[in-house]
Amino acid sequence: MDNKYTVGIITASDKGSKGEREDISGRRIREILPAENYEVVSCKVLPDEQEELEQEMIHLADECKCNLILTTGGTGFSRRDVTPEATLAVCDRNAPGIAEAIRAYSMTITKRAMLSRGASAIRGQSLIVNLPGSPKAVEESLTYILDSLEHGMDILLGRDGECARR
Repeated sequence: MDNKYTVGIITASDKGSKGEREDISGRRIREILPAENYEVVSCKVLPDEQEELEQEMIHLADECKCNLILTTGGTGFSRRDVTPEATLAVCDRNAPGIAEAIRAYSMTITKRAMLSRGASAIRGQSLIVNLPGSPKAVEESLTYILDSLEHGMDILLGRDGECARR
């Protein structure tokens, strides 16, 4: 039995979706995920449109059965930044600790991390985590949370049942 986690990656970027900007952050997510543990089944660049982001998250969770959906971009203060709203709109349960941990860790690097509105939540058996938009912040955030994400996904998927430390 293959115990790899299946992953969908969504980059929210108006310019990226038009081909006016290269998607470095989405590619960086793929590079950081250890190939022996993760299988990326989808990697898309979408405009900052809440309905499109919601539809893709639903597709990845319900049809592709992704265990993990990672987004990058669309978490700031711009009127076009709607990734957290899309995430929370499609999810059954909130999992705020992940987004809080990303912000807390990022605050040790830059005070501007407080401006991130990223969310983290659960839809069915899919964990959705909003990562920042910059490649540097993606690397810092994902590297920081990755081992805890795996434990959380194991519990979500019924592979593990204990959160208590041994």
